[in-house]
Amino acid sequence: MRSVMPELGAGKVLIVIPTLNEEAHIAQVLDGIAAFADRRDALVVVADGGSRDRTCEIVRARAARDPRVRLLDNPRRLQAAAVNLAVERFGDDHPWLLRLDAHSAYPPDFGDVLLAEAERTGADSVVVSMEAQGDAFLQRIIADAQNSRIGNGGSAHRLAGGGVWVDHGHHALMRTSAFRAVGGYDPTFSHNEDAELDRRLVAAGYRIWLTGKTRLIYFPRRQLQPLMRQYFNFGRGRARNLIKHGARPGLRQAVVAMLAPAVALVALSPLSAIFALPLLIWVLACLAGGAGIALQTRSAAGLLSGFVAGSMHMAWSVGFWRQWLAPRPAPSIAAAG
Repeated sequence: MRSVMPELGAGKVLIVIPTLNEEAHIAQVLDGIAAFADRRDALVVVADGGSRDRTCEIVRARAARDPRVRLLDNPRRLQAAAVNLAVERFGDDHPWLLRLDAHSAYPPDFGDVLLAEAERTGADSVVVSMEAQGDAFLQRIIADAQNSRIGNGGSAHRLAGGGVWVDHGHHALMRTSAFRAVGGYDPTFSHNEDAELDRRLVAAGYRIWLTGKTRLIYFPRRQLQPLMRQYFNFGRGRARNLIKHGARPGLRQAVVAMLAPAVALVALSPLSAIFALPLLIWVLACLAGGAGIALQTRSAAGLLSGFVAGSMHMAWSVGFWRQWLAPRPAPSIAAAG
């Protein structure tokens, strides 16, 4: 169970930014957090998983003129391992952990609002909603899909709104003691590591507050192939999460999970036309969702966003079943005993 924590004002902040080939965004993220780091006497740790672009060069140059910035090598590459390593190295003197994703942009008062919300609510973790934005044509279509209800399925952290207690949200600020008490991120998770950690936080009695007073801007994938791979991995991560904790998917997740098997029935359509019905329903749902996005965005390109959203769900479903049906290691004799 959670313990009583010291006064918020006395706590330094450890800012951790996992990176892998983020030369296009890392300077902007560091610029955006610099003033907050000065105000809060924060340490900014960029934990890099082996970038092959100019990410590390940019961070080293920044660290040479700003003693608050450190570059940390993350040999395990994954974001979960990156944050764990940064907390292990620097967490002792920093009661607060602020995780930032390099593929995003943050308002100047982002950290201040999160700390104020933690103080006001007594939350152990303050999470945020996100808004996707794109500049190129296809990236804008993808962003519109992710911002829509058909694309995000009504996930709380994808929607702006008032503050509410939740079981999961996009990670931002957390008490370092709470993070450590539940063992940090599972470093074997490449995706869904935040939801997996939130499950353990809630089970241990810690509280998660989704604030409506700030949010981040997320820059989605620019091409369909990496987008589909991302959502395939999201599906695998969700399945791993459920398997690890012996849990069942929620209704919304179960509906999406059934998409790929249902549509696959079209292979039996030579036997009966009824087997093509799920595919037809999926196409109609994409058209209807696209029409809704087009009306909301006042752009005919929204029609394409409907099919992007449907494809995201399809990739998620395939990934979910790929993990769910994969062989699972037999329990050890010690565990069985």
